[in-house]
Amino acid sequence: MIHLPPLPGYPDSGGIKHAIQHAVADLRALEEGGVDGVLIENEYDRPHRITAAHETIAAMTSITRAVVQESETVVVGCEILLNDPKASLAVASMAGARFIRTDYFVDRMTRPEYGEFAIDPDALLEYRSSIGADDVLVLADIQVKYATMVESRALRESAELAYRKGADALIVTGEASGDAPAAEHLRDAAGTGVPVLIGSGLKSANAEALLAACDGAIVGTSLMQDRSVDNDALELLMSCVKR
Repeated sequence: MIHLPPLPGYPDSGGIKHAIQHAVADLRALEEGGVDGVLIENEYDRPHRITAAHETIAAMTSITRAVVQESETVVVGCEILLNDPKASLAVASMAGARFIRTDYFVDRMTRPEYGEFAIDPDALLEYRSSIGADDVLVLADIQVKYATMVESRALRESAELAYRKGADALIVTGEASGDAPAAEHLRDAAGTGVPVLIGSGLKSANAEALLAACDGAIVGTSLMQDRSVDNDALELLMSCVKR
C-alpha cells in the first residue's frame, strides 16, 4: 500500500507536490524491499466520501501517473475511497496503472455512517470497456471489512458470483484494517479460477500460514510507521514471504 496524505480539498492537505513526493518516497522503499506491486489509496482523505470529488480524481490521476513513471520494477494500481470504482478505473486508465481495487463489487453491504452501498458489476465492466481500459484488472473484495451483509450468504457464494461477474482477483479481509482473515476463509474463496488475495492483516507472524492458503496479499497497516513505509517492518515481512 501507498497511503496518501490528505489530498487537495481537505483542510490538512499539504498540496499536490507534497502528495507526489510522499508517494514516490514510499514507492522507492517498497521497490527496494522487493514487493511485486503497489496500490495507491487516498487513505487520509477523512472523512471519506462515497463518491469522489472532482479535485480528488484530478489529484489521484496526477499522483498515480507520477508513480507509474517513476516505477522501475513494480506494477501500479489505485483505489479511490470509499466506493467509486468507476473513478478508480478512469484514473488507472489515464495514468497508465494496471489494476484497481474495489471494496464493493457483488455483495449488498451497509455501514451505519454511509447506508447501503451501490453495486453494479455489469455496469462497471461495461464502463471499463467503454473507456478502452479492458487491460486494467479489477481486484474485488468479497464481504469486505467494516461492512455488514444485507443478505446473508456463504463466502464461497460471494466468490463464485464475483468470478461470474468478471473479477480478475478476489480479496478476502478480516473484520477491520490490521485484522487478518482466517485461513479457512481464504480456502473458501479459492477454486473459482482467479487468484485469491489477503486484503488485511498480513504480517511476519502469520505470513507463512496465511500465504499457504492463497495467491498473494495486499499489505498496509503492518508496514506503516507515521503514515509512511517502515523499512525494517518491510524487510522482516519480505524475508518471511521469500521463505
